[in-house]
Amino acid sequence: MAEILEEAAIREICQAHDCNRARLLDIARAVHKKCGYISGHAMNLIADELSTHRVEVESLVSFYSFLSDKPRGRIVIRLCNDIIDQMNGAQLVGRAFSEELGIDFGRTASDGAITLEHTACIGMCDQAPAALINDVVVTNLSSDKAREIVRELRQHTDPQRLVKHLGDGNNAHELVNSMVQNNVRLPGPSIFSPVNRGEALRKALVMSPAEVIRAIKTARLRGRGGAGFPTGMKWEFARAAPGDRKFVFCNADEGEPGTFKDRAILTERADRVFAGMTIAGYAIGASEGILYLRGEYAYLRPFLEHVLQKRREDGLLGDDIFAAEREPAPPKPAGERDVHRRPGTAGRRPFSFDIRIQMGAGAYVCGEETALINSCEGMRGDPRNRPPFPAQEGFLGCPTVVNNVETLCCAAKILEEGPATFNQYGSEQSSGTKLLSISGDCRRPGIYEVSFGIELSEVLEMCGARDAIAVQVGGASGEMVAPDQYDRTICFDDLCTGGAIMVFGPGRNVLEIARSFMDFFVEESCGYCTPCRVGNVLLRERLEKILDAKGEPADLEYLEALCRTIKTGSRCGLGQTSANPVLTTLKNFRKVYEVMVQEDREGLKRSFDLQRAVAEAEELCGRESIHNHV
Repeated sequence: MAEILEEAAIREICQAHDCNRARLLDIARAVHKKCGYISGHAMNLIADELSTHRVEVESLVSFYSFLSDKPRGRIVIRLCNDIIDQMNGAQLVGRAFSEELGIDFGRTASDGAITLEHTACIGMCDQAPAALINDVVVTNLSSDKAREIVRELRQHTDPQRLVKHLGDGNNAHELVNSMVQNNVRLPGPSIFSPVNRGEALRKALVMSPAEVIRAIKTARLRGRGGAGFPTGMKWEFARAAPGDRKFVFCNADEGEPGTFKDRAILTERADRVFAGMTIAGYAIGASEGILYLRGEYAYLRPFLEHVLQKRREDGLLGDDIFAAEREPAPPKPAGERDVHRRPGTAGRRPFSFDIRIQMGAGAYVCGEETALINSCEGMRGDPRNRPPFPAQEGFLGCPTVVNNVETLCCAAKILEEGPATFNQYGSEQSSGTKLLSISGDCRRPGIYEVSFGIELSEVLEMCGARDAIAVQVGGASGEMVAPDQYDRTICFDDLCTGGAIMVFGPGRNVLEIARSFMDFFVEESCGYCTPCRVGNVLLRERLEKILDAKGEPADLEYLEALCRTIKTGSRCGLGQTSANPVLTTLKNFRKVYEVMVQEDREGLKRSFDLQRAVAEAEELCGRESIHNHV
């Protein structure tokens, strides 16, 4: 009977998504939530309903860390184990969880109620250690809190009841109900400025699409995700691309360790994000938008859906935007030529645009735009070969613009106040402001909106980072900066960053930090190309050898050569930047490596362990080797 009910539920889920193959990820998430996992039988049913192959379903399920083909507990505790959480005691918290549950990580309690897992960065580095318990975020953990959480869950089995106090701003909204704190330490003139709701879109629609793009180009807006590609140029490419159907994507899949700025934007300025998407849609000729929301931020989805619905009700989204404000066109005298009138005047042509939310399921690589598009099409988040670029051939083969959360906010602000106002901030080559997510060894971790061109030393002063021995700029894939370089500036021409700034104080080991970053890349690689899949493992192994005091001078040449191979041979941004933890520490902290790699006094390989090498022979012979006593 239970199996029949499960089959009926799975078929109902598929039909609710119109049995659309492109919605496979949504279907898989829904089945997983309903059944606790996706069994082989469930995969067959889904494949049949979607008229696809079982291997396609299994391939997707095996790719995303939040999906499983084996039963998990009704409650899943995912403890974040990124470097910042480790620095704040995540290991002790993990031990407390493990001891209280009586299980190791990766296991489920004997009663089947609770599963314990590690997970990568969940966007809470400013309030670490943190964990996801189902979709509920629990912050500022300690060993005592971990034990208390387990005892509570065993009593009431409701993760939401763990939220004893609410965070600031919209974190206290009834649809969010979260203990997360925004920690916006320095709100600037762009992103977190007061919102004049509807103004940016209203001004955009009295311009032609070409004029909107020209305004973005005049403001010199570049993508805030780190690569810095000119936003106006990307929109122009998409508008010029052939095809009647086009898309605008908002990349809200921030997964870089140390990055959490988008979390606060989505919580406090979602309306501005959606305005930016709508403006982009008008500019490129699209009527459909998708917000790709990382699975770790699922707690924000009900609130974001509410914001979208409110925009529809207010005429800011959906069919014929601003229809209620449009005056009817006056009758034309007989014989007068029909002249097109600009939007906002009588006779404005209709513009329709709507947005849906696509949930991710735990895959860092989906932050890469083509991997994100594949994920939205119900596939593994494997990056695509380029060209063609998404602006020419993206989602469902249609021209697609992919911008991140911060970029779209900036676009809305530019249309609201004009390019000249935006250009008042920043430097010659990097206009506007930049949101920084600052965490680590500092007194005031959080989010700071600063003008491009600010010196790193000033950033460290703002956040209360004294005597920092190293600063990681740009997340794990960025650059490890040494103290003698703190006069460098945050901009596209010097220290380019998607936003993450991680501070490391006295007593931290830069090689241990680099190894932690390599752990992350080994885990998060999609595995498609050999340089990334194998090369990152080899980098980590050689780092471990050096940290174990078995390194030799030749290892440094090996690391540099391997880093170059990985960067050159990998086909997507993850692989092309995954070697940076090693490459930048080799460049900026060379002496740390040199102290660790020494020639053996007797000319032997330091990595060779003679006693270990002859152990098996000693056991066979029943006596100790004389070489171990020489």
